[in-house]
Amino acid sequence: MINPKTKERELAYVVQIDDIQPIEGSDNCECAVVGGWHIMVRKNTYIPGSIAVYFEIDSKLPETAEWAQFLAPKHYKVKTQKYTFGGKGNFISQGLLISFEDLGWEMDEHELGDFVTKELGVVYSVADDNKRKSTVNKYARMKQRNAKLFEKYKFLNKMYKKPFGKKVLFLFLGRRKDAKASFWPDWVVKTDEERVQNLPQLFPPDNTEWFVTEKIDGTSTTMTMKRKHFNRYDYYVCSRNVCFDKADKECFYETNVYTEMAEKYHLEDVLKDILKRYDNLAFVTIQGETYGKGIQDRDYHMNDIDFKVFNLILGYKTGEVKRLNPKDMTEFLAIYALPCVPIVAEHFILPNSIDEMVAYADGNSIVDGDYREGVVLRTYDGINSFKAVSNTYLLSKFGNNQ
Repeated sequence: MINPKTKERELAYVVQIDDIQPIEGSDNCECAVVGGWHIMVRKNTYIPGSIAVYFEIDSKLPETAEWAQFLAPKHYKVKTQKYTFGGKGNFISQGLLISFEDLGWEMDEHELGDFVTKELGVVYSVADDNKRKSTVNKYARMKQRNAKLFEKYKFLNKMYKKPFGKKVLFLFLGRRKDAKASFWPDWVVKTDEERVQNLPQLFPPDNTEWFVTEKIDGTSTTMTMKRKHFNRYDYYVCSRNVCFDKADKECFYETNVYTEMAEKYHLEDVLKDILKRYDNLAFVTIQGETYGKGIQDRDYHMNDIDFKVFNLILGYKTGEVKRLNPKDMTEFLAIYALPCVPIVAEHFILPNSIDEMVAYADGNSIVDGDYREGVVLRTYDGINSFKAVSNTYLLSKFGNNQ
């Protein structure tokens, strides 16, 4: 789920169970429904209305936590799982539920909707994702430098979990270099889409029409330029969380694939030309996916890497910010020969349920003909969007059949 304050994805949060349903073929387990998520749980563990902590797929629980040891055989990873119960059923479970009691919490310790990812020490299950997606602030830098101290004195960790405690610790353990945050252009919104399972309010749908584009399995890449005085411009290339304000700045990959794509498609010249053509613009941002060989686990049968645009954002001098829909974006960027994500459908009306939307996400990739990662939907005004990830993709990449 996307945290509305930080705009970052949260992997663990407090939820209320909407429903409990039977699972065909299982005598000992049942299905707990949370929003659009279906999670296999032991029978008689929860009832509708129960409060628990939900851990999203892609999560990894802390190996040192006593409450997480049951997941040690799975390397503490929460994945999409398919269960057939010896051929008697067919159930896909996504995520994990743990009660407050099992976490050692009192029922009044947290409220519904609280995000507890950092408090519980939950990280991404794929180590590479933690490196690419992590945002290191001054408190995290302080803790990293004093790792042995935090390991020796456990009370420091308890203090660190509280906002006020962090400030007190930083007073004594922090340094000026810790507070020197990495630069990030303040007009750029970091890319991430909410999963459809977290948007039950969209179903059943109204008559809103949507564009559907293919979700590319790669690494998010941003190029942006802001107008300054006297025909000068600020230009930056960014990954998901890091701004490469210097062209030779190291990145997660062996080479800087982000600046490589910017140079391949002459993005600095493209952005400057757009600002010169439209003098009512204050900034312009192009965001897309860098994909191919060596990016993620999927190479799309490519021997190199490439780039496809999924966002074109225009910031006007009046303060208005406009994100173009996929068709307008593709037409706008055609003059610059910039490739955009494939449009799967236009004038799309949402199906009646989240399950049907997730099923629609399955399909063949327009890029290479194999299964696609999923789809991204965006309204015609460009304002609202979300993603539906293919279960076929998740099972092939993270899941198991049992």
